[in-house]
Amino acid sequence: MVADFNVAKSPKDIAFYASLLAAAFPICQMMTIMYWSRLSDRIGRRPVLMIGLLGYLVSFLMFGICRSFYWALFARCINGLLAGNVAVIKSVFAEISDDTNRPRMMALLPLMWNLGSVGGAAIGGIFADPTHQYPRIFGHMEIFRVFPYLLPCLIGCSITVFGLVMGIFKMEETLVREPASRTMDIRMSLTSPSSSTSTLATESTQLLTEPAQPKQRSMRELLTPTVVRVMATNVVMGLG
Repeated sequence: MVADFNVAKSPKDIAFYASLLAAAFPICQMMTIMYWSRLSDRIGRRPVLMIGLLGYLVSFLMFGICRSFYWALFARCINGLLAGNVAVIKSVFAEISDDTNRPRMMALLPLMWNLGSVGGAAIGGIFADPTHQYPRIFGHMEIFRVFPYLLPCLIGCSITVFGLVMGIFKMEETLVREPASRTMDIRMSLTSPSSSTSTLATESTQLLTEPAQPKQRSMRELLTPTVVRVMATNVVMGLG
């Protein structure tokens, strides 16, 4: 694909430009992943996951119709900026599991990621430039002659659309919020002149024992020595 862009001046430059395309996604994802995580705490996990899938859909289409290296690089950046579902899905797993099954559920994440990586690479290699690989089937389709890498991207889009449909109709919100109306009803009953002394005492006790909202920790508080060691281990594993 990079060779078809005619951006590399020599064959050895192809690896350099290909590495830029590969690195654009994780770099942009690293820049926005914390913001998506915080947004999921406010609006819920489900909307952020749907936005991430929609971002994948748009970026796949952009990548499939790109005609230059910089257009492909832009599509990869958009993909990374909107890929906030990678961190949020871990929160979903933690919220729908308990101590009896959480380790097994967390083990499914890298398993599915690696399965998708292998399957995606296979789809890209098998269906890229279909007019030359399969001239009997796709030779008469001008769109795949103009955009030789559109077909594998369309296959990826179809999988993403399936995920969007399943998320819209089947997925339930896992973020539990305390209803604000309960506290308001208690305060109104406390200020009502017709309330009896016993009722006031009971409602006051409920109000005082109402669980406090957890305070959101800063990044400095989250970076404990244990967390730093785990992060460093993941960085070393990624470099390998």
